[in-house]
Amino acid sequence: MHSLLLFLCLFLTKAKATRASDPTMPFMVYLDQDHLVCLKWGFDDLQGNIVFKLVVNTTGWIGFGMSPNGGMKGSDMVIGGFGPSGAYFSDRHATGNTMPLVDEQQSYTLLSLTESDGQTLMTFQRSIQACDDKDFHITAQPIKLIYAYGTTDEISYHSSLRGTMEVNLLNFRPRTSISNPNYLSATVNNITIPAIHTYYHCKVMKFSKLETKHHIYQIEPVIEHHDIVHHMLLYSCPSFVTTPYDKPCFMGSEGDACFGVVAAWAVGGGVFEFPENAGIPVGGGDSDIYYRLEIHYNNPNLESGRTDSSGLRLHYTSQLRQHDVGILTTGVVPFNHIKYNIPPKAPQFHTYGVCNTSLISQVNPVPDLQMFAVLLHTHLAGRKVRVGHYRNGKQIDFLGLNENYDFEMQRIVSSGNIKTIKQGDEIVVECTYNTANRTGVTKMGLGTTDEMCLAFLFYYPAINITACISYPNTKFQSNSSYLMSGETTNQDEIAEYQSFLNALPQIQMISDTDHNFRGYANGTIREMMKTPTVTCLNASNRLYSPWIMSLVGIMLLLFWIGIM
Repeated sequence: MHSLLLFLCLFLTKAKATRASDPTMPFMVYLDQDHLVCLKWGFDDLQGNIVFKLVVNTTGWIGFGMSPNGGMKGSDMVIGGFGPSGAYFSDRHATGNTMPLVDEQQSYTLLSLTESDGQTLMTFQRSIQACDDKDFHITAQPIKLIYAYGTTDEISYHSSLRGTMEVNLLNFRPRTSISNPNYLSATVNNITIPAIHTYYHCKVMKFSKLETKHHIYQIEPVIEHHDIVHHMLLYSCPSFVTTPYDKPCFMGSEGDACFGVVAAWAVGGGVFEFPENAGIPVGGGDSDIYYRLEIHYNNPNLESGRTDSSGLRLHYTSQLRQHDVGILTTGVVPFNHIKYNIPPKAPQFHTYGVCNTSLISQVNPVPDLQMFAVLLHTHLAGRKVRVGHYRNGKQIDFLGLNENYDFEMQRIVSSGNIKTIKQGDEIVVECTYNTANRTGVTKMGLGTTDEMCLAFLFYYPAINITACISYPNTKFQSNSSYLMSGETTNQDEIAEYQSFLNALPQIQMISDTDHNFRGYANGTIREMMKTPTVTCLNASNRLYSPWIMSLVGIMLLLFWIGIM
């Protein structure tokens, strides 16, 4: 009997390895820009196991993990390779930027590990709902995946052989394959970056004329210098903008009125593809409109003499999709003339932007908006961004959520499932900042050391509203100096200032594609629910369930043994 049980275990292990190594795993993504690190994965049941296959162009050690913020600290990872003594593999966790520690409970199972043609291939699995306190929860929300590798089997500092990418593992959308792809190019050409910390460059242009309507289905960043290009936005211009230019932004030019977001990219981001039933319209009757490319350069070392030719490629198709995509800007009005200061020495301070969509329908009746992705944006002090969704005065969902915001990791994140925004729904964008190391107030503005609080909502069908943003009506502030300026460092006064700002009426601003702004002084900040947590399965069930076989399975196995 003992030998039979041993055989059953060996057979099951072999069977799982063969199935998990199947090249038909449905999902695949390159985790790096040079296509040296490939991840494949698949799963059958959200209550079951998820199988990964990591392929890296190295014959040294390889590592893969899940991180709360894209860095080492708090990450859950596996490290493996094929050395002189054969395969090695371990489940680990990181407490900081040091050698990851081996978990007491090994929640990952190695299925196969080979080395061939200069590549290391490692296939492994874990339970989707594994809840060892050292393991990262896999949910329907996007997860920051990290990788690292070495050139030898001595596990040591990875240097630059590392990276991160945010992926929705359970709601992944493979990229579309379209024959004869074409793209529009929105790039700058060899511009000189001045030796200042924050520089915005704008290029107003027209695209090549497309006689009929087409759909943009993919946004591809073209980044020449990753160390200074912070984010890029492509705006459509109102009809009165008719002059192209290529110069610093916000100099009083007519192109400053171009604020209808068409495409977006931010540091840490990559290629983004729209759902197969939706695309950004371009061409046809819109062929004569102008677009403004805005690039934010972050140059903290004040380097001079650097040039750049970055921008965006907009891949389009004549095969029209069912819906036109729109991007709605929500959050706090980002202009620095708004008196909304964040005090120094605050370990946790909140700003809020509200949008009552009933104001949009007052401008034009609109259909239900189907939101499928979001880009969250703050600057250096930002630590958390949450986008609450309210109906009839009660919160029903989060439209966007990042509990571990990282200035260097800003990606367009697919929602996984469509979130419906109905007429009359309210949207509240909450940003949490840490200014504990700052000695002066932080203003809301364009500079890298200023702050923003924005959420770009990607949705369909497109409407002619480009922004629904707000700011607190501070003109009713009291004469108390700390309430007027936010300069206090006393924690009790900071808390009072926070409560005071939250109670102020919000002035909501709605803008449309023709740059018409309407203001409404009736916005209210509603209470936001706690961020949902994961409920774990019983640990003992997780530990033993992979070894449970059905009666039919055992009978078939015994029959197979008998004919051998």
